Amino acid sequence: MTKKLGVFGGAILISVLAQTGITRAQTISYADAMTLLTHDCGADVKKFCKGLNLGNGQIQNCLAQHQAKVSPTCTSTMAGVIASIQLRLAAQESVTKICARDAARACRGVVPGKAHILGCLLKATRIVGAKCSQAITDAGWR
Repeated sequence: MTKKLGVFGGAILISVLAQTGITRAQTISYADAMTLLTHDCGADVKKFCKGLNLGNGQIQNCLAQHQAKVSPTCTSTMAGVIASIQLRLAAQESVTKICARDAARACRGVVPGKAHILGCLLKATRIVGAKCSQAITDAGWR
């Protein structure tokens, strides 16, 4: 996914997020994203983007080029999925910073490394603060 929403952004994004129930704190897994996109955009992809590879944004670019002909459901789903994946990536990047105090308190003596600290934080659920816990959930690691 690209960092820009391109033609799928703006007012459509806000509408989709409200309709799909995706809020600021919710993210979507890659597997769930693919399931949604396959369901809601499969026919459009077959019709307009047949033979293109999934990687490198080829499908997304193709659908953007055919936006006027793509179903509104596909357009809405694409916007919601892109926004949610971006939230997940941002959450993954921020966990270390948000959880630094909790890690220092709960994970003394744990071998340094992101995976070791994350494992410790996941086990120390009663000690970990709400912000750190939410960051881990938003990152998709719980």
